[in-house]
Amino acid sequence: MASTEGLVPITRAYLSSYYDKYPLVPLSDDVSTLSSQIHSFIADLKTHTPLTQAESLVVDEVDQEPPHKIDANMWKNREHIEEIIFLLDRPNWPATLQQQSKSGDVELAPIFDQLKVKFESTLKTLEYFQSKNANSVFNTVMTYMPQDFRGTLIRQQRERSERTKQAEIDALIKSGGSIRDRYALLWKQQMERRRQLAQLGSATGVYKTLVKYLVGVPQVLLDFIRQINDDDGPMEEQRQRYGPPLYSLTKMVLTIRLFLHLMWTRFDDRKMTENELATLEQAVDIYTSEFERFIKFMGEVFANSPFFISADEVGATDSRTDDFKEISIPAGKNHEVVLSVDSINSYIAWDFSLEQSKVKMDVGFSLEYTNSSGEKTLMLPYRRCDSDQGNFCTVLAGTYKLIWDNSYSTFFRKTLHYKVDCIPPVVEPAQE
Repeated sequence: MASTEGLVPITRAYLSSYYDKYPLVPLSDDVSTLSSQIHSFIADLKTHTPLTQAESLVVDEVDQEPPHKIDANMWKNREHIEEIIFLLDRPNWPATLQQQSKSGDVELAPIFDQLKVKFESTLKTLEYFQSKNANSVFNTVMTYMPQDFRGTLIRQQRERSERTKQAEIDALIKSGGSIRDRYALLWKQQMERRRQLAQLGSATGVYKTLVKYLVGVPQVLLDFIRQINDDDGPMEEQRQRYGPPLYSLTKMVLTIRLFLHLMWTRFDDRKMTENELATLEQAVDIYTSEFERFIKFMGEVFANSPFFISADEVGATDSRTDDFKEISIPAGKNHEVVLSVDSINSYIAWDFSLEQSKVKMDVGFSLEYTNSSGEKTLMLPYRRCDSDQGNFCTVLAGTYKLIWDNSYSTFFRKTLHYKVDCIPPVVEPAQE
């Protein structure tokens, strides 16, 4: 657990000063110029043949303002890059194009294949960027969590949550869901992750139990993760400073996707002109190069941002908090703690150690379960040790007895420092 002594959550003013060190080189003027040219092509295609309902949805999206938040734009770009890759896949070309693959003396197939390769490369860069940042945020949170079973529980919950989310995506794909459907689900899952982070920050749900009964989670960490995604929080400075160029790129990729879609559905009746083809090639070159440049720049900004301070930079501290109890166990006696568990898959958690002396000291420890019929089961076998930090086990409903046994000792009284808690099942937060 990293020390938080003397730290306070980042503020927007602080980030403003920090971002002054990271000015973004403006986007190429070609972004707006080429986007406008493609818009004119789209207008011509719309007058050639009436729009379908599906096409009208994309047109409406192009005409709307992009999302305000950075990550929403990243997901929007990723969705439409995949839509473009789908259109540029040869089996999805118009029948006439698949048969002829020529426009005058120009071979079209190699051109469209190359455009697809560029978008595939950009997609990989974006996926890596998103994965790296997601892990960075989570690892930052875990760096400042007490290094006991609380951190383990949250890691297990995250792993289980991500497996569940991936299973949902796999099921959607298997059922024939579209790219649009898949990204609607991906964004819903992203919002779910935000709610989980906010839960931890505001101490609600299962995390309320963790914070209430098992103190030691630094308040500065809770404040940080509660406000990190607020509309008016510190990250608003990032949106104001770096959002506008990203919004332009979001509009551009939507425009390219719409143009290709309309061109494909009208290709048999209206061939692509040389000017349209040349403009499309330029637009893809500019979009992929500028978007990758933006992603790499933001990756550098994130990697060095003050809210990603490493544990090595701030040092380490003992995770023991003053919520530990102390008991003196006389020779020949036991100390017992009884807990009642109401919910299946709850957790019994414990953390204990003995006050050491010149003589080697240990204590017997075991965990006993009694069901509703009064039958007893030894959950953990008896063993002798001098400590057991941050341990836990999943249990059924019933009564549990943790036993520290000093009955074998003839002379020595043992001083035991311990804390024991019952934690409800770690569950997914309810979806909206």
